[in-house]
Amino acid sequence: MNETSRTVLYVEDDADYRDMVQAILEAGGYRMIGAASAEEGIHAFKREAPDLVLVDLMMEEIDAGTNLITRLRAAGCEAPIYMLSSVGDDFSLTTNIRELGLAGVFQKPIEPDTLLAVLKARLA
Repeated sequence: MNETSRTVLYVEDDADYRDMVQAILEAGGYRMIGAASAEEGIHAFKREAPDLVLVDLMMEEIDAGTNLITRLRAAGCEAPIYMLSSVGDDFSLTTNIRELGLAGVFQKPIEPDTLLAVLKARLA
């Protein structure tokens, strides 16, 4: 299966950042489903069954991203989940990302080539 048939769910409350990541993903041949909140993310996951999930750490609440990951896993999400955060490096140092169920953490602002390379490798 090639990238053009892969769907990425991105849960991010900042519409500008969501639009920017959508442009990156679409330029890389991916389809993006955007969600502006954890609740929208859960509904989109159930509706779309994405191949990969990107979650912002801090949304409507400080720990909304980590709570969403727990809820996604409880809802049966087996897709790789990556966290995006402006505190990504600190988050990686203070949190066991594997216990949380994360495949990795991206530092904001995200480097487009890095994001696409990871997605290509992970979804190959």
